[in-house]
Amino acid sequence: MAFDCRGFLLAVLVAVAAADLVGKAAAATYVVGDNLGWRVPSTPNDYSTWASRHVFRAGDVLVFNFMTGQHDVAEVRKEAFDGCSSTNPIVLATVGPWNITLNSTTDQLHYYICTFGTHCSMGQKLAINVSASSSSAPTPSPAPSPPIFPTPTPAPAPGVTPTPSPNPTPGSPSPSMTPGTPGTTGGFSPPSPPAPDSSATLPTISAALLVAFVSVLIM
Repeated sequence: MAFDCRGFLLAVLVAVAAADLVGKAAAATYVVGDNLGWRVPSTPNDYSTWASRHVFRAGDVLVFNFMTGQHDVAEVRKEAFDGCSSTNPIVLATVGPWNITLNSTTDQLHYYICTFGTHCSMGQKLAINVSASSSSAPTPSPAPSPPIFPTPTPAPAPGVTPTPSPNPTPGSPSPSMTPGTPGTTGGFSPPSPPAPDSSATLPTISAALLVAFVSVLIM
């Protein structure tokens, strides 16, 4: 079978596009400070408290909301962060709002400050720990199993009364089966013939004697 180069390239492109879409869909977006935005906070620990409530991963997006000309955002190293120094920043954004996609090959801290005046020393600074693993969508909970109800027993049809089986009557004789004798049918013995009536033979004997007596007289 010939190798289909076009089909293979198409499959690779589709897989890459699908992986990119999944990664973007899984990435989270965080507005720095939420409703506070990016400005001088009321207390110096406001941004550190905000960062402690979130877990940041590679691919997530930070949104710095600030007024252009009043604030800026500089990504700096730890030494510049601790000393609020704007010398040699890694990135400097002067137009707000500003979005940055977190990209880390290893778990590491990222530092951001505002370089306007004393804003950094007054608490307008943010340090976050970024995990190298990208965000993943939460695993959905399994659907509950449907309840199992017992199968109802069908009720008997109305108006139909079951007929009881007949019980044998006490004392009634049951036909007995006796071994059949040759010439009989069904295994039953034939009934015996009735005994001859002795009274029926008397007239026959008397008539014979009378005939004999008359014959003697004629001779």
